[in-house]
Amino acid sequence: MSATISRFNMPETLDDLPEDIRSAILAVQEKAGFVPNVFLMLAHRPAEFRAFFAYHDALMERESDSLSKAEKEMIVVATSARNHCLYCVVAHGALVRIYSKNPLLADQVAVNHHVAPISERHRVMLDFAIHCAIDVGEMTNEWFSRLLEVGFSQEDCWDIGAIAAFFSLSNRLVTLAGTPPNEEFYLMGRVPR
Repeated sequence: MSATISRFNMPETLDDLPEDIRSAILAVQEKAGFVPNVFLMLAHRPAEFRAFFAYHDALMERESDSLSKAEKEMIVVATSARNHCLYCVVAHGALVRIYSKNPLLADQVAVNHHVAPISERHRVMLDFAIHCAIDVGEMTNEWFSRLLEVGFSQEDCWDIGAIAAFFSLSNRLVTLAGTPPNEEFYLMGRVPR
């Protein structure tokens, strides 16, 4: 493992990791064809690795009332861009491109979702996500009404806020560690696999 992945100590090899973490990393490598640097960086503290990915999966893998995988990843990209997190913009931008089947959408959302060619539903979703990630994040009656008017359920509102909050944590940890995005992410969803 390369020291350039994190400013903090990491295990020398995957064999130095607890079995469950090693297995999780190898499963991701099998599926993606590479190991995302965030997995290696978070292996610095095994208990936090487990907690981080358990909550990640609880948010991102669960069935939402109406949020698609592409919409969840749009939330991550928009809030990560506002938090100046290159890793998450690049890594989750790849997932936006893949899930939406739109090679332009992630960049447009990251730069300025207000001028991106997205629906009013998506604009309100991303405005609220940024409100949760950057501002106070209070769920006022006005926010609740705006979200319901564009078709989100009460559970969707929780999901939007929770994803924004969780990835704000992720943004801070990646920035703290100085973890760069894997080069593989840059081309995902742009060129045929």
